[in-house]
Amino acid sequence: MAERAAGPVSAATVAAYLLYKIFATFIAILPRGVSLALGRATGWIAYHLDSRHQRIALSNLAQAFGPSLPPAERSKIALRSYMNFVRSLFDGLKTASWTQPRLMTLFDVEGGENLDRAAAAGRGVLLFTAHFGNWEMIIPPIADRMKFHIIARSLDNPLIDRDVERARTRRGATIINKFGAGRPVLRALARKESVGILIDQNVLRREAVFVDFFGKPAATTPALAYFHLRTGAPIVPMFCLPSRGNRYRFVFGSPLETGLAGGEEENVLKITAICTKMIEETIRRHPDLWLWVHKRWQSRPLNEKS
Repeated sequence: MAERAAGPVSAATVAAYLLYKIFATFIAILPRGVSLALGRATGWIAYHLDSRHQRIALSNLAQAFGPSLPPAERSKIALRSYMNFVRSLFDGLKTASWTQPRLMTLFDVEGGENLDRAAAAGRGVLLFTAHFGNWEMIIPPIADRMKFHIIARSLDNPLIDRDVERARTRRGATIINKFGAGRPVLRALARKESVGILIDQNVLRREAVFVDFFGKPAATTPALAYFHLRTGAPIVPMFCLPSRGNRYRFVFGSPLETGLAGGEEENVLKITAICTKMIEETIRRHPDLWLWVHKRWQSRPLNEKS
């Protein structure tokens, strides 16, 4: 259970929650195909109204691809990315009450033997992914094979966060709050269970290691690497992509072969770099499925020249 600060809930928080519940109920009663189409259409409209995030996405695409990607193509990718994001949100609302077995009817799973092989090592499994495709749907294919925990930050609205946590639990996951995650993660791995973490977003400089991401240093969490070095738990990449017929293609990659040598800091940097490069390669194959509206390169190294 994710920890939340105690205290009274403001009227604004309650009002926002009520609006959320009304909208979520509306989406839930629609046929799924209609809700997904509505999500894409809403994303198209929202992208053209949201000039701030539009600028962030286009700036990120320019940094990532430079002159190799014409401005017109960058705009198309930014728009499709935004549409995928909103469509994914709508599908999360539509399927919030679905159980894990029912959700599994939407998936075509590839590489399940990779997770099974990693679990057979008997040290638990660390899985990583990115804000890519529909990352909220990563839970069912893992929970279908083994006990799964996911590290997440609580939402700012505690009432909405409670509903989101319930949906994630119904899909088959136990939530570990990212603040103070160390002991719960180590205990889960000691029980030979699995833990998932998203490692593609900017973190504060004091908490980060800097690794290459699209040719530019990016502040990245070292947590995945530290957990691996502490426990020996295999690391498995995973990605959830939308597929034909309003289905999902879920891919478990092979357990990482890192070939570690040297001290802890060097190994942390190496593991984080390898995992980040795998995310980059996946994004390059499907650039319209990554969340380009996030300021990925915001934190900068101390020694970087301006």
